Amino acid sequence: MDLLPQVFSDALLLAGLYTLMAVGLSLGFGVLRIINFAQGEMIMLGAYGAFWGLTLLGVDPIISLPVLVVAGFALGWLIFRGFVAKVLDAPHINQILLTFGLALAIQHIAIILWSGNARSATTAYATESAFVGDVLVVYSRLIAFAIATIMVVALIAWLRWSETGRATRAVAENRAAAALMGIDVDRIYAMSFGVSCALSVATGVVVSFILTITPFMGFPMLIKSIAIVILGGLGSIAGTVIGAFVLAFSETFVSYYVPDGAGWAEGIAFLLIIGILILRPRGILGQTVET
Repeated sequence: MDLLPQVFSDALLLAGLYTLMAVGLSLGFGVLRIINFAQGEMIMLGAYGAFWGLTLLGVDPIISLPVLVVAGFALGWLIFRGFVAKVLDAPHINQILLTFGLALAIQHIAIILWSGNARSATTAYATESAFVGDVLVVYSRLIAFAIATIMVVALIAWLRWSETGRATRAVAENRAAAALMGIDVDRIYAMSFGVSCALSVATGVVVSFILTITPFMGFPMLIKSIAIVILGGLGSIAGTVIGAFVLAFSETFVSYYVPDGAGWAEGIAFLLIIGILILRPRGILGQTVET
């Protein structure tokens, strides 16, 4: 019981990162009805962008974040226009194969360009920590939590109060009705896909000074993102936030309280997917869109 404050602190900081990691996937599916299996590779590209910015230019990842987010949006826009737009009305298996193929292509390009060697964006705050009472707070995770919170709140505010955000919600609700109201559906699709990729790139920047960077880092994050989205309810941003907290707290409690829990924690995502599909197939808040 003495560990509870530390457990809650670690779980809360991890939940913020998981929310940012999964919210882009949720947005993309909610609007386009496509699960982007290349989402993990967008995270990987963001991490490498932060690493090379620090290594070659001496630019801190936090400083390079806005530039990389814009670059991620542009890349997402181009991928949508060049590839995804052509399979929007195709069977789901075609969409899955396309995005999965893009993920493999991006991963192998990264291996060719940067090899498979593990790297890390070692900043001054990456290994620093301090005690707040009896709770040890790692600065890098606290910074990651702050960035994730700001970006997720900004996304929710954009969707709720901006004209483009309301148009995005309208398209997610009913594509045909939105088109009849004069909304440029194709433009909203491209923008939503770009924002989704930008959020994933932002996640990569954040994890660059927390985790090891390799061309293969994206797939485990994709799996966890899918688990979170399923947990919360497909297409639900609020559900994604709840799902991220459920997964983060579950992993953290297992790590602390189960023997050899650090090894078991990684399997929690799979167990939660199985459990939620059996007990509540539409997620915690219910599925907001039809597949």
